[in-house]
Amino acid sequence: MRSGVANRVLLALAGLVLLAAGGGVLAVGLGALPPTWWIHTGPHDVLLTRSERTHWRGAGWWWPAVIAVLALVLLCALWWLTTAVRRRRLTEVVVDTGDGASALLRGRAVESALAEEAVRQDGVAHAEILLHGSRTAPRARVWLQLEPHVDPAKALHEFTAQALAHARESAGLAALPAQVRLRTVRHRAERVV
Repeated sequence: MRSGVANRVLLALAGLVLLAAGGGVLAVGLGALPPTWWIHTGPHDVLLTRSERTHWRGAGWWWPAVIAVLALVLLCALWWLTTAVRRRRLTEVVVDTGDGASALLRGRAVESALAEEAVRQDGVAHAEILLHGSRTAPRARVWLQLEPHVDPAKALHEFTAQALAHARESAGLAALPAQVRLRTVRHRAERVV
């Protein structure tokens, strides 16, 4: 969840920087007076002069360094793209039918069935389930919101013994590991009289 927020913040910052730089270049190109610290002095100014472009041409390290930096930027951009595009949620689970064939069960169906059974449990106010992993060996991330009066150890035991066990058995899985996070419902303090 935090990586999604970090992604949005980085994209927003990169967008703002590019928008400000592009808007500034466009404004100077259209004839606006630039500030004294701006890189361009007028609409016919160039970014790099001829002497600045050819200054390092004779140095043997220049072009390998430029290519290495550009390759590193490209690899970082590709890594960021693949992590953003990669699916976090398991779309389907392979179920062994017992006759040598297999069937596909939608991941969202397993998640919603598991969440419904968890909410029916005594003391659970809300449940969120996320399946991830591979189609043949799924794993579950579970967030249970408990009522204030519930013992967390008891709620966790009931969830693993009932809802999680039912999901594992109905999908025909050897194991369904789960990471469970418990939190309580916000409530007002009770007065003791």
